[in-house]
Amino acid sequence: MARITLRAPETALIVVDVQSGLAPYIFEGEKTTSRISFLAEIANLLDVPVFVTEQNPTKMGSTVDSLKAHLDPTRTFAKMEFGAHLCGEFMRALEASGRRKVVLLGLETHICISLTAQGLQEFGYEVAVCPDGVSARTQERHKLGMERIRDAGIVPAHTESVAYEWLESADHPRFRDALRIVKAHSG
Repeated sequence: MARITLRAPETALIVVDVQSGLAPYIFEGEKTTSRISFLAEIANLLDVPVFVTEQNPTKMGSTVDSLKAHLDPTRTFAKMEFGAHLCGEFMRALEASGRRKVVLLGLETHICISLTAQGLQEFGYEVAVCPDGVSARTQERHKLGMERIRDAGIVPAHTESVAYEWLESADHPRFRDALRIVKAHSG
């Protein structure tokens, strides 16, 4: 199993295809979207860039409204490719960020998340996927996707563990602000 240490100044958060045409059909979709929102809020607090992809948005719609408040529209990229690593515009922006570690959230675990995770890993990125921040249309598809991701040597990490890893210490100057976000999303 691969190891990865996630430090905020070295990491980018990638939110894959959480779109209005797909999200209503996702297993535990509201719970998954809430975890994505949580980590996007923490990322914004700690200056971790958040990149977003939208799969064929003319057909699948844009990112769900509940996430848009936490996302920078200038870092949102339309794609036709299932693996985001194949989208040139997205990859140029990610490369320009200088971040070589990525955390993936979004839809669907067994397709776009798995392909993106493996593709970024092949391109030399250190990749973590948050099982509580990804899902698919069925629990079985999600489970199989996570098995494939883990079998590829990609690290699973809970969204809350990523947040605390980014903070590193209770002495972090933004710790109390982060704790408010943690409490707002617990339960």
